[in-house]
Amino acid sequence: MSIRCLIIDDKPLAIDILADYTRKVPFLELIATTTNPIEGLSIIRDQHIDLVFLDIQMPELTGLQFMKIAGKQCKVILTTAYSEYALDGFEHDVIDYLLKPIAFDRFYRAAEKAQQVLDNNRINQSEEIYPADEQKHAEYLFIKAEHRIQKVNLRDILFIEGMQNYIVLHTSQGRVMSLQTMKKIEEQLPEREFVRVHRSYIVALRHINSIERSRITIGGQVIPIGDSYRDGFYARIDN
Repeated sequence: MSIRCLIIDDKPLAIDILADYTRKVPFLELIATTTNPIEGLSIIRDQHIDLVFLDIQMPELTGLQFMKIAGKQCKVILTTAYSEYALDGFEHDVIDYLLKPIAFDRFYRAAEKAQQVLDNNRINQSEEIYPADEQKHAEYLFIKAEHRIQKVNLRDILFIEGMQNYIVLHTSQGRVMSLQTMKKIEEQLPEREFVRVHRSYIVALRHINSIERSRITIGGQVIPIGDSYRDGFYARIDN
């Protein structure tokens, strides 16, 4: 999911540099630029802006005054030639503070930080809209996958594989990778449809092709049944 950006700076040359940098970052989408912070307030209200690259020293309205008026409508990365404003900026909960002249590698690090903050906000919002208890009764999940939140239909999930720091949902449509734990994904799944059979595997009961002693076959994939999970799994099958 791209990050919709606005650049506000009273210096056209500064805007040109930031606009060029923004176009080089694949997950940033430049929506508008302006030298007038008052016009910028109208843009964030009308254009659904995620992130503002905001100069501090501007004649009509300073960057800090702009943030007070804008509130929490969007995230901000401050850009300025004056390092003494850094503390004020961080007190206003900005994502980062870029000191001019801005090198591209420093700009890119700030953009990555913004991406992480916005991704976390989006997944938290989806969890508020679809809490774990409600998702157990839904027909789908919202999964944070790479730089987007992806909707996954429960009926399409064949099995889930846990890796060291992430999980892989193997579905009839392909694989979906997500940076979360097996425990967290297990809490979101309806117990009547899914069962944990190994510390690294959760299977969809509807997609099991065969069971042989300590292994399960799903779509040609052989999945082990862990010793500590065997009794619970066979109890589910018997029921």
